[in-house]
Amino acid sequence: MLIDPKMLPSAVPLARSSGASRLASVSGSPSRAGAFAQVLGQVRQPQSSGNVAGPVRTVSNGDTLIAMVRQQAASQGVALSATQEFRLAQQVASNNGIENANCIFPGQQISLGSLMPGVQTSQRLQTRAVAPTPTPIAAATSPAVVVPASPTTDASAHPVLDKTLARAVAKGFIPAQEKAAVYDKILQLASTHRFNPDDFARMTLMESDGMNPRASNQRCHGIIQFCDGPARGAASAGYAANPRAILDLSVQKQLGLVDKYFEEVGLKNQGSNGLEDLYLSVLRPASRGEGQGSQALNIPGSQSSFLHVGRDTSAPITRQSIRQGLLQNATERLGQLLAPPSPRQQALRSTDNGNGAS
Repeated sequence: MLIDPKMLPSAVPLARSSGASRLASVSGSPSRAGAFAQVLGQVRQPQSSGNVAGPVRTVSNGDTLIAMVRQQAASQGVALSATQEFRLAQQVASNNGIENANCIFPGQQISLGSLMPGVQTSQRLQTRAVAPTPTPIAAATSPAVVVPASPTTDASAHPVLDKTLARAVAKGFIPAQEKAAVYDKILQLASTHRFNPDDFARMTLMESDGMNPRASNQRCHGIIQFCDGPARGAASAGYAANPRAILDLSVQKQLGLVDKYFEEVGLKNQGSNGLEDLYLSVLRPASRGEGQGSQALNIPGSQSSFLHVGRDTSAPITRQSIRQGLLQNATERLGQLLAPPSPRQQALRSTDNGNGAS
């Protein structure tokens, strides 16, 4: 993935805190929502007045907003879905005047007062639209508890990402105990850089067989194929001197390099990014300027047949062919979870392996 200097943003990237950050609104049973409100009331009040009122937490090293939300709920036996956590922590960030919900620092005072209206709103939604019979949902990092279903909660909000991570665990790419943290980190990246988490999964299914941290074609390495050479992906991630060292990093740590790379190429400055914009940011950022879906793109080097028009490697690569190819590739690879690939799929796959991003 070659970085075009013309595409680099002039702004200095904000410092990022470590850890995961799934953000969301609260939806729970009235009794448990009440317990959540009680524990929030036990947190000490802000020491000074300002635009944000309510109980506060002091950020410690390694904390994230999503962790604060989840811990407060889990301490009272309340489990929040990924969507709930994402929305509620985003609300906390907004109420605290934090421009980037993923950028907090040790010692910072975070008001949790905005959590209270979220609890009350979810109570009204439960009363109006939710049957009283609870549905068991396991919290990602706490013991399984029972939470009623919510009209605003989708247990499979990101089905492609869910299946890709399940496949990665089954293949040994991600340790099972790190799956939740990886999921959190991808949602953080999606929120910061403005793309669909499912599209990130589709991109990695093309680049590294779905987040294989040791994927390499000898020139490009890791989950998004950080390439060797000056002003290229490995260099932007801080591995110019020894790009192959990326292969020794876990998926979770490589996601930190992905974050740095996306900052470098200004992905979030492009606005809301579609699948082809996300992939071009990895493959060749300079080609993002071509807006015509059927226009041939200047993509040098050997690429997977999935990316070419009609899967013909003698045909050009266009925005439309990239989108179609990534969708088809993801469908075929994730379909292997349910059934073995056909002989034709196996043959096609063998011809596509080893074609890393330029």
